[in-house]
Amino acid sequence: MNTNLLFDFTVNKETNTIHVKREFAANLHFVWDTWTKPELLDLWWAPKPYRTETKSMDFREGGYWHYRMIGPENDCHWCRADFEHIDTHVVFSGLDAFCDEAGTVNTDFPRSHWTNRFSENEDITTVNIVIAYQSLADLEKIVELGFKEGFTMALQNLDQYIEAQFKLRAEIKNSTKERVCTYLNFPGNTEEAFLFYRSVFKTEFTTGGIKRFGELPPSAGQPAIADAVKNMVLHVELPITANHILMGTDAPKEMGFTVTQGNNMHISLEPSSRTEAKRIFDSLSEGGNVSMPLQDMFWGAYFGSFTDKYGINWMINCLAK
Repeated sequence: MNTNLLFDFTVNKETNTIHVKREFAANLHFVWDTWTKPELLDLWWAPKPYRTETKSMDFREGGYWHYRMIGPENDCHWCRADFEHIDTHVVFSGLDAFCDEAGTVNTDFPRSHWTNRFSENEDITTVNIVIAYQSLADLEKIVELGFKEGFTMALQNLDQYIEAQFKLRAEIKNSTKERVCTYLNFPGNTEEAFLFYRSVFKTEFTTGGIKRFGELPPSAGQPAIADAVKNMVLHVELPITANHILMGTDAPKEMGFTVTQGNNMHISLEPSSRTEAKRIFDSLSEGGNVSMPLQDMFWGAYFGSFTDKYGINWMINCLAK
């Protein structure tokens, strides 16, 4: 874990506010998603040994997030965050409170107003947080309940999640140069196929050789990779004629994949910018079938896949910020 990331926590009793300035080792789009998507918030928001479980989330101005934090003895604390203002990838704000399972606010505990502002500099995202309370007594009550310690642990959870998701980034590809590749899916015999292709084209695997599912870092809240899958191929690249790149992966049935003729090959495009990646994705997928919307992935890419209206399979994989 990167221990050099900025973490500044101050309490201002004159304005009844808590100020937190925290850096994260990921791009702004990725960090924004971890703060605004319930499936990601559930992975890190609660301090250990608690875990977060979302009941519902409507991330829009006027919407709210209703969730609970569950302890090791299955003790449960319901909370809600009501969103007031959202400027995507810049700032969002709203009211936070303890509540019950129906979402009714518990007035025995102070309600706070959060403003979370995001900025990016060279792959480091800073979140500036201002938490305001109605009175000094409310502020002091929250501090006495151990808010600083709990929030510190939650932010460390997010550090661990980011570190796990980006662990293989440099190993798989560290260049943002445009490329067009062919991506092949196999039901479990990728290694056999690529050893055959290597013998035919008399070239060598790049990006550090064959990467396997067992090398994936564990993700909080996710089941462990099955033993039968660990030695399967996660990713491999082989230059062939005219330096065209064949890429490949196993698509194991244990992970819910079914490989058939027709879905086992994609044209993989690697644009030089996120803007161009989105333009190509939106244009090519129009009238087709999107299998994975564009999103930030664990290897550091902005990635999506689809079948166009003519039945051709495409992948968009952009590493540019």
